[in-house]
Amino acid sequence: MWSRKLREMEFRPGNLDEVVQNVQHELWPLDAVDPKLSRFPCCLVWSPLPVVSWLAPFIGHVGICREDGTVLDFSGSNLVSVDDFAFGSVARYLQLDRSQCCFPPNLSGHTCKVHYKHEEFGTAVSWDDALSLSMRYFENKSYNLFTCNSHSFVANCLNRLCYGGSMRWNMINVAVLILSKGHWVDVMSIIRSFLPILFVLCIGIVMVGWPFLIALFSFSLLLVGWFIMSNYFVKDNLDC
Repeated sequence: MWSRKLREMEFRPGNLDEVVQNVQHELWPLDAVDPKLSRFPCCLVWSPLPVVSWLAPFIGHVGICREDGTVLDFSGSNLVSVDDFAFGSVARYLQLDRSQCCFPPNLSGHTCKVHYKHEEFGTAVSWDDALSLSMRYFENKSYNLFTCNSHSFVANCLNRLCYGGSMRWNMINVAVLILSKGHWVDVMSIIRSFLPILFVLCIGIVMVGWPFLIALFSFSLLLVGWFIMSNYFVKDNLDC
């Protein structure tokens, strides 16, 4: 296929960059998503966190997958797990469109509108290349649930890909993306995600009463407030 494409183009100095760009932007078909084998090609994946998700079900653990479907996730200090999702099997997934990424062979080859910012942040020539670069970066980072977590790793990957033409990916919009557009793997995934919070609610109301709901709502509100503040107001002061 490549030999035919290259033969159709003359190798003049003026169109060499065009040849390279066409080759690098050719996207081969992905395999189908296969939850039984834990293969989610070019997907964001999500699972509930023990204890934390029992109190705030919108909080979870996320990862991003290579083109062959292998899951990568930032699961601890200086540790990016490969094909070993930290908190159980995947519950939700969202397959992303590689055509919305920017894979520039050089500065003039950017397809995004924020090419200078993208170049400064760090670019990649393919989906897997971007994930590998972000993986090496986070292998030198300390994990912190509130300041540098699995969402931070995924956001770094999406910024390196300039996914959707945006360089503003962070913990908040990564969480909103997977929670609003993600697909449940199966019915058991739904039960595993929401049964604990229902159990906690029932026990809390029986033992404490309605003040328990107020306390739980306040806890969730504090979490949301912190993540909004840390991602939009003091992010430059966070080492992640």
